[in-house]
Amino acid sequence: MITVSESAKTKLESLMAESNIKLDSYLRVGVEGGGCSGLSYKMDFDAQMKDGDQLFEDKGVKILVDKKSFLYLIGTELEYSGGLNGKGFAFNNPNATRTCGCGESFAV
Repeated sequence: MITVSESAKTKLESLMAESNIKLDSYLRVGVEGGGCSGLSYKMDFDAQMKDGDQLFEDKGVKILVDKKSFLYLIGTELEYSGGLNGKGFAFNNPNATRTCGCGESFAV
């Protein structure tokens, strides 16, 4: 399962409103090769489910994950930190054995 914190939910809703994205759209999260630790996170809004997608819903946010990415993201929580020293969105991934300093890439 993939979950979202309250602060991430609030920020996602704000981004959807600013970009005129329908509230019934999905948040697509995944991983791809790259970054200084080997794998990097990706995140975007999507209007359609694709074959093989895993669907989760947490706090009203519908999350899509492709099968390959799901293996790396099981148990992950999407968090958001704002403010002066905030980093934005962050993936709290219990499967990551190593992460880079910016938190945007990881290794398992």
